[in-house]
Amino acid sequence: MDGNYKAYSYTSSSDRIKAILDQPAGSFEEVDGLPDRDKLTFTNGFYGMCSAVFIDIRDSSGLTAKHKRPILAKIYRAFISEMVAVLNSDLYVREVNIVGDCVWAVYKTTQKTHIDDVFGIAYQANTLIKLLNHHYAKKGIDPLKIGIGVDYGRVLMIKAGFSGSGINDVVYMGDVVNRAAHLAHEAGRGWADPIFVGGVFEQNLNDHNKALLTSRYVNGLGTVHTGNVVSTPMNDWVDTLS
Repeated sequence: MDGNYKAYSYTSSSDRIKAILDQPAGSFEEVDGLPDRDKLTFTNGFYGMCSAVFIDIRDSSGLTAKHKRPILAKIYRAFISEMVAVLNSDLYVREVNIVGDCVWAVYKTTQKTHIDDVFGIAYQANTLIKLLNHHYAKKGIDPLKIGIGVDYGRVLMIKAGFSGSGINDVVYMGDVVNRAAHLAHEAGRGWADPIFVGGVFEQNLNDHNKALLTSRYVNGLGTVHTGNVVSTPMNDWVDTLS
């Protein structure tokens, strides 16, 4: 959100803190799936099941060291533009966010078929990096590597910000978001597969999609399910590009 100057008052700040902490616990509702963000206020919240996908660039610090600012801006703009396009292309998408060079999304997945749809988003994003690298190479830019983390679980959805200022956003908190972020952080490093999937998410995939992944133990994460899965039609099309 764009900043809009307001003088800070610590006495008003104290009143706001007290008002927030005095809110009744009943303001937070258990739901099967995440509702639309317009149902949120500064005094309520929702607990719901969802899937989260995080996509992170590997060795992004190396990019800033190697490229001048105009080229760096083009690399990031192309990456973020098209990753957001992929993450936003599922009917059950609830939120798409950009944090630095990481792009992530939350999905309302109340049926098992929705889990497979989100997995399709993850492997389409994995195929997209091949398309991006094709165009980068034509401009003399080294290929990017990414890590994709995917998981399923319960999340707390709240509206947070400075009430009355217009500066606010929807915040998603919970193990599913944290774990998907940690999975993405480890995926694609060294010889590791670019897609890391959490156990609960993997259990809800259909048999075909399960067979595309391999189980392995990762320090700090336990057993995860990994793969270098691609969208075959898109991958074949990229191979035809010159």
